[in-house]
Amino acid sequence: MKISAFVLLTLFGLPLSAFALCSDHTLTRSQDVRLAGDAVLIVTHASSNDDGRAATKLGVDEAVRFAKRKRIPVVYLRDGRPVENYFMADCKPDYWVNSEGGEIGFDVTPSHVYVVGGHLEECLSATLNDVLLNWARQPRRNLTVTYVMDGIFSNGKSIEPSDRYYRSYNRFMGIVAYNKPAGEHYQKLSLLEIMGLIVDDSLQNAYLQRVLPRYDRTMAPDYRVELKLMDSRTRILQTGTGKRPPVLRFDFIDSAITLENANAFPAGML
Repeated sequence: MKISAFVLLTLFGLPLSAFALCSDHTLTRSQDVRLAGDAVLIVTHASSNDDGRAATKLGVDEAVRFAKRKRIPVVYLRDGRPVENYFMADCKPDYWVNSEGGEIGFDVTPSHVYVVGGHLEECLSATLNDVLLNWARQPRRNLTVTYVMDGIFSNGKSIEPSDRYYRSYNRFMGIVAYNKPAGEHYQKLSLLEIMGLIVDDSLQNAYLQRVLPRYDRTMAPDYRVELKLMDSRTRILQTGTGKRPPVLRFDFIDSAITLENANAFPAGML
């Protein structure tokens, strides 16, 4: 797996003074959200309420810039905790929507969903499970979820003591949270940092399969399900049925910076 030098610079986080203050905004009711086009960026709870290191701030900001350059609608999900701790540089998404646990109540009509922000195993998981539930009610078609890994945080909940990289994870977590007050807020790594701890391609893919939303409980079994980690080969998680089954693809990229530089935006979504 290749990680650009610029992206590596983001792994050290930013000081709290770099946060934007997005206190002056109006919430949109879920039933009033209207998503035009083939793609959407959902930003789930991007704040120091959980990510005290702001380890994902630059990843979130670059993803939002990318989406706006490509005219992709941007939805910010926020909960009831202090809004001044939300650290997005851009305070003018298409929609601000209340979501206490990462849940969504609006229709996801685009076939491509980009995600940043959010606790990988908690609120972001709730967001993505709701996305799949929404898609499952719609006609069969090819679908993609793109995880922008430098903009997603985790507390390593899915890392198990038996994992080869468990000691590295514990060591790294001990360093980033060393002697800090309210330690749980700081005990978060970006998903890209976790990939850097794991290193081995096969182990990285195995870990990512653990954290996927439960497509097996949500989507029809005729879907072909794929997982793609950056420049690794595509993994087939479910073959689907028929000669040309619809495809549900989980795509993991290091950063929106890389996506922009590689001119990798899918055709038909401009």
